[in-house]
Amino acid sequence: MPFIAKADYAGQYDGVGIPLLDYHGTIGLQYNPIAIAQYGLGNHCLFRRTGAPERQQKFLAASDWLVDNLEENPSRVRVWNHHFDWEYRTPLKAPWYSALSQGQGISLLVRAHQETGNARYLEAAQHAFQSFLHATGKGGVTYVDPDGYTWFEETIVDPPTHILNGFIWASWGLHDYYLHTGSSDAQQLFTKAVRTLRDRLYLFDVGFWSLYEQAGKHLKMLASPFYHRLHIVQLQVMHRLTGDAFFQDYATRWELYRRSRLKSSLALAYKSVFKLAYY
Repeated sequence: MPFIAKADYAGQYDGVGIPLLDYHGTIGLQYNPIAIAQYGLGNHCLFRRTGAPERQQKFLAASDWLVDNLEENPSRVRVWNHHFDWEYRTPLKAPWYSALSQGQGISLLVRAHQETGNARYLEAAQHAFQSFLHATGKGGVTYVDPDGYTWFEETIVDPPTHILNGFIWASWGLHDYYLHTGSSDAQQLFTKAVRTLRDRLYLFDVGFWSLYEQAGKHLKMLASPFYHRLHIVQLQVMHRLTGDAFFQDYATRWELYRRSRLKSSLALAYKSVFKLAYY
């Protein structure tokens, strides 16, 4: 998952080349830490493939933005805030932060440190990593459920919703941090994430499609076709990272769902009913 499609963002940029996402309406142009990290990761991948200096400049510009915009939340934990409101099950009021931005920001920063040796990138990654050592109720992004399973929450809401793609992406940030620093805390957290995914992935399988989240609604939120495909790729990557055939087996099962005209149609119909009920 190289994020190359994110490397040549087609929207607007600020004066130093950082992407600005246009949410239109009252929100308008905004910095999104997740999009900036993915833009940086895509350009880093292209730099490693081509050696092109303009790719290096772009991924380092994104890395510099992350260093400069890491902020303390009220619990004095360093996070990348989203400075705009966002409509979710429980509306997210600015500023809000996410395990997804924390994980992907770390993934970019450890690469920037590896490429340059500049200590500021590693220092920022170390600060961002601390968010995974704090519970969601104490300024962090980690939630341990009543059964003892560890989740990294893309959206910090109560009760938690366990968004699947964000949880997996956040765990990769921990894996990258462990590979780069040898942190035993990061290794242990990644191991806990693997356990959660292995033991709880069945909750995201409805027999014909994958779920986007676990929000406890009467009607469950199916993944869109985009996110269903993303789940498949993420599980394939989890197989590569862990060597556990369980993840490839689930990826294959969900790919068969995707290729089935009947199951794809059923998923589309179900999602339409969900939107009528909740939106």
